[in-house]
Amino acid sequence: MAPIQDPTLLAGITVLDLSRNLPGPATSLVLQQMGATVIKLEPPHGDDAKSMPMLYKALNSEKAIVTADFRTPEGIQILKDHAAKADVLIDGFRPGVMADMGCGYDTLKALNPRLVMCCITGYGQQGNLAEKAGHDINYMALSGVLHGLQTASGDLPVPAVQFGDLFGGTAYAVQGILAALLKAQRTGQGSFVDISMTHNLHKQNIMPDSMEQMWIAMTGAPKAHQDDLLSGGLACYNVYRTQDDRFLAVGSLEHRFWKVACEAMGKPEWADIHWSKGVFPGTPAAVKIRDDVKALIASQPLSHWEMVFGRVDACVTPVLSRQEIRERGILA
Repeated sequence: MAPIQDPTLLAGITVLDLSRNLPGPATSLVLQQMGATVIKLEPPHGDDAKSMPMLYKALNSEKAIVTADFRTPEGIQILKDHAAKADVLIDGFRPGVMADMGCGYDTLKALNPRLVMCCITGYGQQGNLAEKAGHDINYMALSGVLHGLQTASGDLPVPAVQFGDLFGGTAYAVQGILAALLKAQRTGQGSFVDISMTHNLHKQNIMPDSMEQMWIAMTGAPKAHQDDLLSGGLACYNVYRTQDDRFLAVGSLEHRFWKVACEAMGKPEWADIHWSKGVFPGTPAAVKIRDDVKALIASQPLSHWEMVFGRVDACVTPVLSRQEIRERGILA
């Protein structure tokens, strides 16, 4: 069964959402799923995401939509009236836009001292990039995350998942809002939550940074990409192409899982050819075992490997499409 979200966690909390497109509306959606009431203020032409109706519906279908033209005094007053009664306000404008409208945090806080105002931008409220426009691909590019996704041939993918918007934006916005609501509950004072999607995505480089420091300490130089512990240098933590051009994800990082995987593949003699036994990425033994596993996996179709690894607990899984996940009820 999928995890059950308690829909009463934020009962009684009102969220005023001025944002559009993905990161802000996704933030208010998460809060709504926790029980908050969301009022979405949209301009007369609506949210730009309406050009993608299925996306707009997925994000906003259960929210109360109120039209307000912020270019008019009437629209600004609508905003202020709602902000005076809300617990949370979310906006995705560039830095300074709310202040230029006469609705900066200091102004709204005077109307509602408990208000939590969360501003989600590409690069934060201050700094050299603060005024720059951007989209998810730009945030990924300037955070170091996109560079870390390069393939063995050096190519860079265009990810289908919006990592900057959702992980750098929505996830951190929800986290910041919940912490600020807790503070407001304790002290009666609201907070300004500044969310930079690029800065927050950059924080996700914890493992690559740590691995780089480790290799420098051990060998005097970092490992090349695809030769590191978790980026393709290990046979036990890799993605392999099958005979029918599907893919198998092997995550047998710990020796106990690798031992089970080797036995399932009919290769128990491979069990101790593992990084925990001193076979580090880039060494001849590590390169050979990776090539040997690659050849073995390529000798059979994905269905064969699903049957083999479906019987054991080795952290080995098929790479499935979203349609296959739905059809199989994987996450049900």
